[in-house]
Amino acid sequence: MATFTTGDLLPYLAPAAVLAFLLFRNLRGKTEKADIPQLAKDGAVFVDVRTPAEFAAGSRPGSLNIPLDTLEARAGELDKEKTIVLSCASGARSGYGLIILRRLGFKRVVNGGSWQNTL
Repeated sequence: MATFTTGDLLPYLAPAAVLAFLLFRNLRGKTEKADIPQLAKDGAVFVDVRTPAEFAAGSRPGSLNIPLDTLEARAGELDKEKTIVLSCASGARSGYGLIILRRLGFKRVVNGGSWQNTL
């Protein structure tokens, strides 16, 4: 019977982790993107966490620009009772914004990913 050591598995761990991450991100992103039109109809607040310069170059009409580095300080501007849809350029900063808002007691926060997904 063959025995394996941790060292035997190391070359496979990084590719497996990347694959798992991409599958999770794509499956989660598709679900949320499909929900965005209904969230908008239901009165969700759209918050773009990109920089003001990025926001000025293009954004969802009616969305608020609260850059990620000011989100915690400005969270009081948001209603904890409403659904908040966060967006950025790729979904990374909005994902971090989701963690910040949930830590502050927001229950209905969605990572919309790229701001173009929210159109």
